[in-house]
Amino acid sequence: MIVLGSTSEVAQAFVEKALQEGEKFEKIYLFTSNKETTERFARHIDVKFLQQAEVIELDLTKEIDYNRFDYINSNVLFCAVGYLGEGTEEGLYDNRNTERIIDINYSKLVPVMNYFAHKFESRRSGTIIGLSSVAGDRGRQSNFIYGSAKAAFTAYLSGLRNYLFDKKVHVLTIKPGFMETKMTEGLPLNPKLTATPKQAASCIYKAFKKQRNVAYVLPVWSIIMMIIRNIPEFIFKKLKL
Repeated sequence: MIVLGSTSEVAQAFVEKALQEGEKFEKIYLFTSNKETTERFARHIDVKFLQQAEVIELDLTKEIDYNRFDYINSNVLFCAVGYLGEGTEEGLYDNRNTERIIDINYSKLVPVMNYFAHKFESRRSGTIIGLSSVAGDRGRQSNFIYGSAKAAFTAYLSGLRNYLFDKKVHVLTIKPGFMETKMTEGLPLNPKLTATPKQAASCIYKAFKKQRNVAYVLPVWSIIMMIIRNIPEFIFKKLKL
């Protein structure tokens, strides 16, 4: 299994869930921009599950040498890459903040996804799981730079799913709502709408085994976002969401 964004609590919870359920991987490739933290997780799954893992440094803000990845073969790709950035008005007009949000969540991520998708297509098998966000369902004033990048990523996954369908490769889009992670630490989240990484991992694993196309981590978010998507624009633009 290939894991992009392997410092993510959800990514690590999914790896553990899959191993607990008896999934067998010759090796798990943990891509990360934080090698030290990821190496601790690699040692953890080695001790707990006797699972071999390899930590690979990947910084989406820098130029990528894809030749380093030629030897990697896998049947599952799990992408939990995400960067919320600074959502304040100051952050909105900080172009470095905007570029980083777009680069990490979409523009620098998609070529990496495509690189491995091509490998899956060549073997005519596999599953690609991408974590997008409910923020991509409709642009809202509170996070529309991040939301626009996630909307683009959602559209990318949809097109990739369509393209790879007859190549026997499945693409699963996951749309988490609020989650208890480092990225959301300190935010005033409604506990009834917030999932833990373990809850998210369980939902994602079920969707993976059922070969779902799109899944919200908590079902209530599908209802919430359906309502938000259908608010008329002349009303929506006046709301503080």
